[in-house]
Amino acid sequence: MAVATPIQIRFERFNGDMGIAPAKPPRLVAPGERQALVERAKQLLAQRDAVLVAHYYVHPDLQDLAQDTGGTVSDSLEMARFGHAHSAKTIVVAGVRFMGETAKILNPEKRVLMPDLAAECSLDLATPIDAFSSFCDEHPDRAVVVYANTSAAVKARSDWMVTSSIAEKIVAHLHRQGKKILWAPDKHLGDYVQKATGADMLMWNASCVVHDEFKAQQLEELKALHPEAKVLVHPESPASVIRMADAVGSTTGIIQAAERLKAKEYIVATDGGIIHQMRKRMPGVTFIEAPTAGKGATCQSCAHCPWMAMNGLHNLIETLEGAPGHEVHVDPAIGRRAKLPIERMLEFAKANLPALQGSGDA
Repeated sequence: MAVATPIQIRFERFNGDMGIAPAKPPRLVAPGERQALVERAKQLLAQRDAVLVAHYYVHPDLQDLAQDTGGTVSDSLEMARFGHAHSAKTIVVAGVRFMGETAKILNPEKRVLMPDLAAECSLDLATPIDAFSSFCDEHPDRAVVVYANTSAAVKARSDWMVTSSIAEKIVAHLHRQGKKILWAPDKHLGDYVQKATGADMLMWNASCVVHDEFKAQQLEELKALHPEAKVLVHPESPASVIRMADAVGSTTGIIQAAERLKAKEYIVATDGGIIHQMRKRMPGVTFIEAPTAGKGATCQSCAHCPWMAMNGLHNLIETLEGAPGHEVHVDPAIGRRAKLPIERMLEFAKANLPALQGSGDA
């Protein structure tokens, strides 16, 4: 049996301290067994009346499986919306825990499963509900706006939930109403939105372990080697990296920018898992992962989320075979409160952005 080695991931807590959380990759797929595993997963999905919804950042095997079986590969919110609209009674979420929670919040009547419930997110981990709630209580005059990458409890404490594709527009809307913002958790995305809108924003302190590692100096050096390449950047990246972008966007926004710009070569500053879909949609185009960490340093994520990597064919099959410990549960009272800021965002999008359907988020 091929076994992957667990790793420990460092992340910055909201108070500046460093936290450590494990990431245990799934059992490795041995040469020659992939096709049999894929066929078994397809069979189980059909038998269980289940649909697979996968994030852009998970392994290509799961992305392809989702698309081949009538599921979807998309961002966290579209994953939940797709699951809600689909007739399947069970939603299988290949992603990280907050995505499974969001799917359950929007689909409380359905069963929601995940290959590994321990698949975390540094933004979620850095925003514990007790500390965040106290922070909100200290600033009652501010509208609480939280990013999708948060727990159900944090969403329940908020006024609005936003995604990277709509954050700027919602904050601008609140700013025009004269409202001050309490923003959480991603400080880089918050800084990007604040600069774009001019809103009064009080920031929580957290960052994504993947995007925080992109470095401007190394990006400049890579750009010098590929002068014709266009640079695509996710707004969870540091400001120095965002300034070098030819296009800044959410996950789907980055794909759409590549299709729109029609370059022959791109440098992509987000999780490298998205490149699988970009290559499928734009064959013949070169996609290069943006560099992480500094010279002589070692990267933690190396442009790949270690928790997204916890999803694999083996634990997906175990989940569908009924192994315990894979079902997502959200306290019903918390779920009802958390649904309100999500629905508020959806209503805003419906009224102000009719073209948002299918656009990218986290």
